[in-house]
Amino acid sequence: MIVRRNLLKLGALAAAAAPFAASFAGPPPVGTARPAITPDEAFLRLVHPDLRVAAANLLHGSTYVIPTRTTLGAMRSAMTARLPKLRPDVPTMQRTIPGATGQPDVAIVVVNARADALRPAILHTHGGGFVAGSAALGLAELQEICVALDCVAVSVDYRLAPEIRWTGSCEDTYAALKWLHDHAFELGAHPDRIAVMGEGAGGGHAALLAIMARDRGEVPLVFQCLTYPMLDDRTVTRKFVPHVGRVIWTPEANRFGWECFLGMAPAGKGVPAAAVPARCTELAGLPPAFIGAGALDLLFNENADYAQRLNVAGVPAQLAAVPGAFHGFDLVAPQAPVSAAFRATRLDALRRALALAPLTVRVGERD
Repeated sequence: MIVRRNLLKLGALAAAAAPFAASFAGPPPVGTARPAITPDEAFLRLVHPDLRVAAANLLHGSTYVIPTRTTLGAMRSAMTARLPKLRPDVPTMQRTIPGATGQPDVAIVVVNARADALRPAILHTHGGGFVAGSAALGLAELQEICVALDCVAVSVDYRLAPEIRWTGSCEDTYAALKWLHDHAFELGAHPDRIAVMGEGAGGGHAALLAIMARDRGEVPLVFQCLTYPMLDDRTVTRKFVPHVGRVIWTPEANRFGWECFLGMAPAGKGVPAAAVPARCTELAGLPPAFIGAGALDLLFNENADYAQRLNVAGVPAQLAAVPGAFHGFDLVAPQAPVSAAFRATRLDALRRALALAPLTVRVGERD
């Protein structure tokens, strides 16, 4: 996810939306010529009312920059310039764990560890289009989730593209998942109650983790929680109406992210299926899924397609579609009622999945 939490307070954004107020005030009086509307006004008419002020700011005056090889450094710096304030009552612990064979160590952050109980656990992979972001950006929200669900979480600082391609970052995230499973008891987690979770590129990594865990047979997963995930490189070849992908995650940003992640042009025949969740031909045996996205998100169609394919394969998948919402809407406008409702829906899906997970402790592993 290439946005900063609390980009600006909604009250401070009112001026940015002022030029578009007339667009939402209803039709002009009878006999008055209807003025032509701009593409921006046409887009804003389709945006959810709770999000229009934030969307107007993104269109006019936002500091968001579409990632390119030239702007990538500045974008990474901007994303880490303002980290969210953490709750002092929910512990976080930075760790460095061994990477996969032949790979470097992996940095992780453990949230809400407590060795006196067996609770559910979440392996979290952050967003950032495969090219930016860090575990630190999502820690505040992970703290809230851990408190609400009484669980522990591990967030992974996987290596970023284009410095490393998909094979490296996927091994980083899998190493963290395996470490969480192997050290579950000392963290206060149950090894058979682990879910994967991520947003944007992190959602893509979480989906890949679910596939890797199924195929390697080492870590049983009970759920995959995917928030507007990057699932299909072939989206770069699809044509969209102008209001889709208008802000935050644009077609240009999407192409750049996939190109860096794959190390080749996306959508080609040579793209390895193991790097792209939507290219996986066999989805049976994956854990149940929650997939949430806004209807104005460039990634919505690929998210809906993946949810449908999961259900056809016998994998229960819930698709939470938010009308009038764009990519990262819940981070750009966290206080908006539609954002709060979306978070509540996602949290409820996690709660139900983790509550239904098995609680059998292996003989000899814990008294």
